[in-house]
Amino acid sequence: MQFMANFKCNHTAHSVQAYFAQFNNYRFSSDFLGQHEIVFFPPALALQAAVDHAQFEIGAQNAYPTRSGAYTGEIGLEALESLHIRTILLGHSERRTLLGESQEFIVEKFQYFARHGFRVVYCIGEPLSVRERGEGAVQAYLHAQFDGVMESMEEILGSSGRNPARVSVAYEPIWAIGTGVSASVADIASTHAFLRTLTCAPLLYGGSVNAINAREILSLPNVNGVLVGSAALDPKSFYDITQAGAN
Repeated sequence: MQFMANFKCNHTAHSVQAYFAQFNNYRFSSDFLGQHEIVFFPPALALQAAVDHAQFEIGAQNAYPTRSGAYTGEIGLEALESLHIRTILLGHSERRTLLGESQEFIVEKFQYFARHGFRVVYCIGEPLSVRERGEGAVQAYLHAQFDGVMESMEEILGSSGRNPARVSVAYEPIWAIGTGVSASVADIASTHAFLRTLTCAPLLYGGSVNAINAREILSLPNVNGVLVGSAALDPKSFYDITQAGAN
């Protein structure tokens, strides 16, 4: 199982240090760490603090597909390499909708960072208007979000389809992100079954995951982990989610 925490535009360098001072004290058995992964995505200004204080993998929420250069306000490969960060979150619906990132630009970023050996957590998800049109509409919408990345994803996974360490797909229905309302178990199971026909990459569910619903979600077929937003901002809450998946 993969347990990933996306802090989004929350936490500072100081509060991230305090976060890991608490989270690092939680004990995980060697069996747990051998079977499960924990990854954190703090905001850019807290990346250094997270790398310095976390005992777990740290990833970037976003970066620009360049080594360095005249890209004001962006983070490039050089900066990430200086922190030894090799994991990146791409395609999140908030960047698609709020910042207008196109599928073409997301594909460019996916291909760039995959080519440089990054582990990519690729986010997909549909708005409520699509979900209300039925399962066929949802499947068509999600399938379109694989346009341009499928070939790169297959190369990462390898010809045997069993090299999942460098790519995961996170399904986050847009209408469930930050609303406190998760998709129904039936909807998650159906959507993940469809996604499994498209890729053998680990499939994560995101969208108002918390310690109460995590156990049921993680028990579903084709759910290989969770990408957690607001419920991960508190270290005890996120720890409880990891334990829901461990038991």
